[in-house]
Amino acid sequence: MPLLKFSCTDFRCLGAVDIQLHPQFSLVVGANASGKTSLLEAIAYLGRGRSFRGAGTRDLLRYGEAEFLLRGVVSCGERVDRLGVRNGKSGLEISVNGDRHGGTASLASSLPLQVIDPDVHELVGGSPDQRRRFIDWMTFHVERGYLDVWRRFRRALKQRNAVLKNGGASLDSWDREFVETAMVLHDYRKRVLATAIGVLEVEASALLGTGARFEYSQGWNEDTDLADQLRSGRGRDMASGTTNAGPHRGDLRLRVDDRLAKRLVSRGQQKLLACAMVLGSLRVTSAALGQAPLLLLDDPAAELDRDSLQKLMSAVQSLEGQVIATALSEEAVPLPHDYSLFHVEQGRVTADIAP
Repeated sequence: MPLLKFSCTDFRCLGAVDIQLHPQFSLVVGANASGKTSLLEAIAYLGRGRSFRGAGTRDLLRYGEAEFLLRGVVSCGERVDRLGVRNGKSGLEISVNGDRHGGTASLASSLPLQVIDPDVHELVGGSPDQRRRFIDWMTFHVERGYLDVWRRFRRALKQRNAVLKNGGASLDSWDREFVETAMVLHDYRKRVLATAIGVLEVEASALLGTGARFEYSQGWNEDTDLADQLRSGRGRDMASGTTNAGPHRGDLRLRVDDRLAKRLVSRGQQKLLACAMVLGSLRVTSAALGQAPLLLLDDPAAELDRDSLQKLMSAVQSLEGQVIATALSEEAVPLPHDYSLFHVEQGRVTADIAP
């Protein structure tokens, strides 16, 4: 699902940008703090309605401006989608083909994307929350009904936690709703991971040069019915005011040479493993959607030696989808034969012609 055209105004240091992107590979070069990452962040915001760097709206506005505006044209098979996002003092506004009611889910459906940035190693070494979001991203794009179930589950979890904090009255009724939605959500995840884990292991082994294993931890004792576990753990839940068993406690455990990957000494190894996860997720969703999602690749050379960088870029270039990458220069990363080149300097983006 290539992003054909992108424009933005007043996003971070970017005043006015209007570019036409290569359907397969675009490279954005420039000095540090020139605006390269801000450009990727703006593109990601167009597909997610939020910053992958965790920034709030005020931090995303260009100095002195009241709002920013993002627009994009996306090729979605036989149709073309036109996306728009505006945010500022008046709040977030989203439009997909003129429809303003679809919310961020409509952006994600039209422009599915993943990001590899210098903090990608946190997917391996960080909290389980990040790996759950990774699982949910794949499942959302592969299983059509997942979003509705996920929303129902989050609502049931929120209500159950509220009841726990207020003495536990009516807990039985919320347990039924919680268990019902939890099991449907769990089944969706299991179906996707049954295929995805093998793909992730192949990607990881290729990048690391050694065996890697992924194991899904569902979030409660696999030998115990979830409803029974909620009943037996009710005292603990009441004491803590939170639900301690369920898919919201799930995780994807990673092992390399039979060691937990988050305990690997090398940050570079963690980055390679996290990159393998992202690339594997793109292959899984591409097979389900019939079109490959977009990959935003920020400073791929960071913390990688030349051989590891070569392996990563070879894997990236084997993807069928569109890639938009940043680097200090063209010489900093191995490149495909055909690509578009953009220069960023003090927030100004200009197109060049690649050799």
